[in-house]
Amino acid sequence: MSTAQLEIQLIAIVVAAAAALPGVFLVLRRMAMMSDAISHAILIGIVVAFFIVHDLSHPLLIVGAALTGVLTVTLVEALSRTKRLHEDSAIGLVFPLLFSIGVILISRYASHVHLDLDAVLMGELAFAPFDRFVIAGQDLGPRALFVMSGILLLNILFIGLFYKEIKIATFDAGLAASLGFAPVAIHYGLMTIVSITAVGAFDAVGSLLVVALMIAPPAAAYLLTDRLSVMLLLSVLFGVISAIVGYWAAHMFDVSIAGMMATAAGIVFLLVFLFAPHRGIVAVARRRMHQRLQFAGGALAVHLLNHEGSPEAIEECRVDHLGDHLRWEMVFALRVIRYLQRNNLIRREGDYLHLTADGRSLAREMMVQ
Repeated sequence: MSTAQLEIQLIAIVVAAAAALPGVFLVLRRMAMMSDAISHAILIGIVVAFFIVHDLSHPLLIVGAALTGVLTVTLVEALSRTKRLHEDSAIGLVFPLLFSIGVILISRYASHVHLDLDAVLMGELAFAPFDRFVIAGQDLGPRALFVMSGILLLNILFIGLFYKEIKIATFDAGLAASLGFAPVAIHYGLMTIVSITAVGAFDAVGSLLVVALMIAPPAAAYLLTDRLSVMLLLSVLFGVISAIVGYWAAHMFDVSIAGMMATAAGIVFLLVFLFAPHRGIVAVARRRMHQRLQFAGGALAVHLLNHEGSPEAIEECRVDHLGDHLRWEMVFALRVIRYLQRNNLIRREGDYLHLTADGRSLAREMMVQ
């Protein structure tokens, strides 16, 4: 592994961790699309700040972008408070407007500057190691690594210092207000952190990857735990995995690094979405099937108990007659029979079914209910 490859992966890991932390609260607050809005709308802040300082590496660009992010949130909430638009509609109005203004300003007044739209959207991590952080002639490493490390530290400090306040404000803003925690200030502080994170990663990875790493890992973590602290750790872990796997997949297939990292984040979410132990699609389907078998098994037990010892029991308790009597397809009927047999609730003798003592108890409980 070359030094450049190591630096690219380190930058991607730090970006993933920095984006995942505030992303957790966006997911919990049902504001996932706000990350998309902010990551695009900050373009106009970067452009305006560049017009002032004429230097793409000047810190004022981060300040301008962060302020634009806060402006985006303010405009969206102002439109939402009118009660004439839902929040998603307000986002769909505000961020295309601000982003398109930024695009127009670039194409009209900054076409000679390295602010092209492809880099804005997709970014190019492969170029990040070429922009070095040099002090007194000493090359300390890629500038993006230092910038994102500082932003990651800022995010950790913000969440660590205000963990209790953010947690309460996220889950119950009314309670937070009654306890004097100023949920509005916490909200705007969080949105400022999101804006700073987005602009810090903007030049290195582009806006699409910022959105992917800010939402996909927290969304996956949300399906695995109900504890906020665990969700934060899992989000960072999934983001780091997406960054590493995405880089090597991009290296293998010779494609966009940012695009493949976003794809890896999507795949991680898809796997969790399908196979999460409690909330995954497979687990939910199995649980629903089990519940269906439980209910059908109880119905069959009641049916057998009602006809036990009666003259028509010979016909009513035959396997091939269940479809007619209970309106079941034979495939499902056989599945219910196997379920009851596994639980020692019935025994099968040829084509006839008989309740066990446990089966009779179940049938009587079902009849009482």
